[in-house]
Amino acid sequence: MIRVWDPLIRMFHWGLAGCFALAWLSAEEVQPLHEFCGYTAAALVAVRVLWGIFGSRYARFSQFVQGPRAVVAYLKDMIAGRERRYLGHNPAGAAMIVALLVSMAGTTGTGWLMTRSEAQAMLPALVTPAYADDHARDEHRGAASTGPLKEVHEVLANLMVLLVAVHIGGVALASVRHRENLARAMVTGLKRPADAGDIG
Repeated sequence: MIRVWDPLIRMFHWGLAGCFALAWLSAEEVQPLHEFCGYTAAALVAVRVLWGIFGSRYARFSQFVQGPRAVVAYLKDMIAGRERRYLGHNPAGAAMIVALLVSMAGTTGTGWLMTRSEAQAMLPALVTPAYADDHARDEHRGAASTGPLKEVHEVLANLMVLLVAVHIGGVALASVRHRENLARAMVTGLKRPADAGDIG
Protein backbone atom coordinates (compact mmCIF):
# COMPACT_ATOMS: atom_id res chain seq x y z
CA MET A 1 0.00 0.00 0.00
CA ILE A 2 1.16 3.54 -0.70
CA ARG A 3 0.00 6.84 0.73
CA VAL A 4 -2.01 8.86 -1.80
CA TRP A 5 -4.23 11.18 0.26
CA ASP A 6 -2.40 13.39 2.73
CA PRO A 7 -3.90 14.22 6.17
CA LEU A 8 -5.13 17.67 5.11
CA ILE A 9 -7.04 16.25 2.13
CA ARG A 10 -8.67 13.63 4.34
CA MET A 11 -9.61 16.13 7.05
CA PHE A 12 -10.98 18.50 4.41
CA HIS A 13 -13.08 15.78 2.78
CA TRP A 14 -14.76 14.54 5.95
CA GLY A 15 -14.91 18.01 7.51
CA LEU A 16 -16.73 19.44 4.50
CA ALA A 17 -19.08 16.46 4.37
CA GLY A 18 -19.92 16.93 8.05
CA CYS A 19 -20.37 20.69 7.75
CA PHE A 20 -22.69 20.36 4.78
CA ALA A 21 -24.76 17.63 6.43
CA LEU A 22 -25.16 19.67 9.63
CA ALA A 23 -25.91 22.86 7.71
CA TRP A 24 -28.54 21.06 5.65
CA LEU A 25 -30.20 19.51 8.70
CA SER A 26 -30.14 22.74 10.72
CA ALA A 27 -31.39 25.07 7.95
CA GLU A 28 -34.15 27.35 9.32
CA GLU A 29 -34.20 25.28 12.52
CA VAL A 30 -30.99 26.07 14.41
CA GLN A 31 -29.68 29.20 12.72
CA PRO A 32 -26.51 29.67 14.82
CA LEU A 33 -25.39 26.10 14.02
CA HIS A 34 -26.35 26.57 10.36
CA GLU A 35 -24.26 29.72 10.09
CA PHE A 36 -21.31 28.21 11.99
CA CYS A 37 -21.27 25.24 9.62
CA GLY A 38 -21.49 27.59 6.65
CA TYR A 39 -18.54 29.69 7.79
CA THR A 40 -16.52 26.56 8.55
CA ALA A 41 -17.32 25.12 5.13
CA ALA A 42 -16.23 28.38 3.48
CA ALA A 43 -12.92 28.25 5.36
CA LEU A 44 -12.42 24.62 4.35
CA VAL A 45 -13.02 25.46 0.69
CA ALA A 46 -10.49 28.31 0.88
CA VAL A 47 -7.89 26.00 2.44
CA ARG A 48 -8.59 23.32 -0.19
CA VAL A 49 -8.10 25.81 -3.02
CA LEU A 50 -4.74 26.87 -1.58
CA TRP A 51 -3.77 23.24 -1.03
CA GLY A 52 -4.77 22.53 -4.61
CA ILE A 53 -2.04 24.95 -5.66
CA PHE A 54 0.68 24.35 -3.09
CA GLY A 55 -0.17 20.95 -1.60
CA SER A 56 1.06 17.40 -2.04
CA ARG A 57 1.18 15.69 -5.42
CA TYR A 58 -2.29 14.14 -5.57
CA ALA A 59 -3.89 17.19 -3.95
CA ARG A 60 -2.79 19.59 -6.69
CA PHE A 61 -5.31 20.65 -9.32
CA SER A 62 -2.56 20.54 -11.91
CA GLN A 63 -2.20 16.81 -11.26
CA PHE A 64 -5.82 15.78 -11.73
CA VAL A 65 -7.99 18.46 -13.35
CA GLN A 66 -8.44 17.77 -17.06
CA GLY A 67 -10.49 19.29 -19.86
CA PRO A 68 -14.04 18.39 -20.94
CA ARG A 69 -12.82 16.01 -23.66
CA ALA A 70 -10.93 13.89 -21.14
CA VAL A 71 -13.95 13.81 -18.83
CA VAL A 72 -16.33 12.80 -21.64
CA ALA A 73 -13.89 10.15 -22.87
CA TYR A 74 -13.58 8.74 -19.36
CA LEU A 75 -17.37 8.66 -18.91
CA LYS A 76 -17.74 6.82 -22.24
CA ASP A 77 -15.15 4.28 -21.12
CA MET A 78 -16.94 3.95 -17.79
CA ILE A 79 -20.27 3.24 -19.50
CA ALA A 80 -18.51 0.63 -21.65
CA GLY A 81 -16.89 -0.86 -18.53
CA ARG A 82 -13.34 -0.27 -19.68
CA GLU A 83 -12.27 2.80 -17.69
CA ARG A 84 -8.70 2.79 -16.40
CA ARG A 85 -7.85 2.97 -12.73
CA TYR A 86 -6.28 6.21 -11.50
CA LEU A 87 -4.13 6.28 -8.40
CA GLY A 88 -5.35 9.80 -7.72
CA HIS A 89 -8.59 11.34 -8.97
CA ASN A 90 -9.92 10.12 -12.30
CA PRO A 91 -11.17 12.76 -14.79
CA ALA A 92 -14.82 12.37 -13.76
CA GLY A 93 -13.91 12.57 -10.08
CA ALA A 94 -11.81 15.65 -10.77
CA ALA A 95 -14.74 17.35 -12.52
CA MET A 96 -16.93 16.48 -9.53
CA ILE A 97 -14.43 18.02 -7.12
CA VAL A 98 -14.42 21.27 -9.08
CA ALA A 99 -18.24 21.27 -9.24
CA LEU A 100 -18.52 20.63 -5.50
CA LEU A 101 -16.02 23.36 -4.63
CA VAL A 102 -17.73 25.92 -6.88
CA SER A 103 -21.20 24.99 -5.62
CA MET A 104 -20.12 25.08 -1.98
CA ALA A 105 -18.42 28.43 -2.49
CA GLY A 106 -21.61 29.78 -4.05
CA THR A 107 -23.77 28.33 -1.28
CA THR A 108 -21.66 29.76 1.52
CA GLY A 109 -21.20 33.05 -0.32
CA THR A 110 -24.93 33.63 -0.78
CA GLY A 111 -25.52 32.53 2.81
CA TRP A 112 -23.04 35.10 4.04
CA LEU A 113 -24.62 37.84 1.91
CA MET A 114 -28.02 37.01 3.41
CA THR A 115 -26.68 37.84 6.89
CA ARG A 116 -24.92 41.08 5.93
CA SER A 117 -27.09 44.02 4.99
CA GLU A 118 -24.02 46.09 4.11
CA ALA A 119 -23.03 43.43 1.59
CA GLN A 120 -25.99 44.35 -0.61
CA ALA A 121 -23.71 46.80 -2.37
CA MET A 122 -21.82 43.79 -3.72
CA LEU A 123 -24.89 42.47 -5.52
CA PRO A 124 -25.45 43.06 -9.24
CA ALA A 125 -27.59 46.08 -10.03
CA LEU A 126 -30.46 43.95 -11.34
CA VAL A 127 -30.70 41.92 -8.14
CA THR A 128 -30.25 44.70 -5.59
CA PRO A 129 -33.64 46.48 -6.06
CA ALA A 130 -35.70 43.30 -5.74
CA TYR A 131 -33.55 42.13 -2.84
CA ALA A 132 -33.87 45.52 -1.14
CA ASP A 133 -37.68 45.40 -1.43
CA ASP A 134 -37.83 41.96 0.13
CA HIS A 135 -35.32 42.97 2.78
CA ALA A 136 -37.41 45.98 3.73
CA ARG A 137 -40.47 43.78 4.20
CA ASP A 138 -38.59 41.29 6.33
CA GLU A 139 -36.30 43.65 8.24
CA HIS A 140 -38.06 42.91 11.50
CA ARG A 141 -36.87 39.30 11.19
CA GLY A 142 -33.21 40.28 10.84
CA ALA A 143 -31.13 39.71 7.72
CA ALA A 144 -32.91 38.98 4.47
CA SER A 145 -34.92 35.78 4.76
CA THR A 146 -36.70 35.88 1.40
CA GLY A 147 -36.01 37.13 -2.07
CA PRO A 148 -33.51 36.33 -4.83
CA LEU A 149 -30.57 35.63 -2.52
CA LYS A 150 -32.49 33.06 -0.51
CA GLU A 151 -33.70 31.41 -3.71
CA VAL A 152 -30.19 31.24 -5.15
CA HIS A 153 -28.88 29.95 -1.82
CA GLU A 154 -31.47 27.18 -1.75
CA VAL A 155 -30.92 26.24 -5.41
CA LEU A 156 -27.17 25.93 -4.79
CA ALA A 157 -27.76 23.89 -1.63
CA ASN A 158 -30.07 21.54 -3.53
CA LEU A 159 -27.48 21.31 -6.31
CA MET A 160 -24.96 20.29 -3.64
CA VAL A 161 -27.26 17.46 -2.52
CA LEU A 162 -27.51 16.23 -6.10
CA LEU A 163 -23.75 16.44 -6.63
CA VAL A 164 -23.08 14.60 -3.37
CA ALA A 165 -25.46 11.82 -4.41
CA VAL A 166 -23.74 11.47 -7.80
CA HIS A 167 -20.34 11.60 -6.08
CA ILE A 168 -21.26 8.77 -3.69
CA GLY A 169 -22.60 6.74 -6.60
CA GLY A 170 -19.41 7.28 -8.57
CA VAL A 171 -17.24 6.29 -5.62
CA ALA A 172 -19.30 3.13 -5.08
CA LEU A 173 -19.07 2.20 -8.77
CA ALA A 174 -15.32 2.80 -8.95
CA SER A 175 -14.81 0.82 -5.73
CA VAL A 176 -16.57 -2.18 -7.24
CA ARG A 177 -14.98 -1.90 -10.68
CA HIS A 178 -11.41 -1.53 -9.38
CA ARG A 179 -11.82 -3.75 -6.31
CA GLU A 180 -10.73 -1.19 -3.75
CA ASN A 181 -12.59 0.63 -1.02
CA LEU A 182 -12.25 4.30 -1.98
CA ALA A 183 -14.11 5.52 1.10
CA ARG A 184 -11.67 3.65 3.34
CA ALA A 185 -8.76 5.07 1.32
CA MET A 186 -10.05 8.55 2.15
CA VAL A 187 -9.82 7.59 5.83
CA THR A 188 -6.42 5.90 5.82
CA GLY A 189 -4.89 7.73 2.87
CA LEU A 190 -3.63 4.40 1.51
CA LYS A 191 -4.28 2.72 -1.84
CA ARG A 192 -2.64 -0.18 -3.60
CA PRO A 193 0.17 0.79 -5.98
CA ALA A 194 -0.53 1.33 -9.65
CA ASP A 195 -0.82 -1.92 -11.60
CA ALA A 196 -0.05 -2.36 -15.28
CA GLY A 197 -2.46 -0.18 -17.21
CA ASP A 198 -3.25 2.05 -14.24
CA ILE A 199 -2.52 5.76 -14.29
CA GLY A 200 -0.40 6.91 -11.39
